[in-house]
Amino acid sequence: MTLRPCQRGDAAAVAALDSLGFPGVAWDAAAVQTELGRAGAVGVFAPAAGFALGWALAGEAELVRIMVAPAARRTGLGGRLLDAFLAQTAARGAETTWLEVRVDNAPAIALYRGRGFTQRGQRRHYYADGTDALVMGHDAGGAA
Repeated sequence: MTLRPCQRGDAAAVAALDSLGFPGVAWDAAAVQTELGRAGAVGVFAPAAGFALGWALAGEAELVRIMVAPAARRTGLGGRLLDAFLAQTAARGAETTWLEVRVDNAPAIALYRGRGFTQRGQRRHYYADGTDALVMGHDAGGAA
């Protein structure tokens, strides 16, 4: 699968993918366009398969959303999307990348840990259903 930068014109396709991974809380095309229009926006897109969205500003980055379509899971695409996102944010000067992940999302936590993210905190009742989030960080240059 080919990865490329995500652009505002990809918003409808990204929103369609998002609805596969986050039913009930998926972003619509307007929300995706808003994210991609923000200062420092970073996006990686694998058409029909997955995406990663976030931002990089003032030495920090945040991975806001990453999703791999069910049919493309367990293919390594999630790791490729995350690696490409980290490369883009590092190229923009990000020294630390942050994310939140559900405490019950073991596959995502394993992916992030495998790429050098470490737990830096926890947000109680972060998600709408009351589930906690782990706050994880990744420092450029390999230091965690």
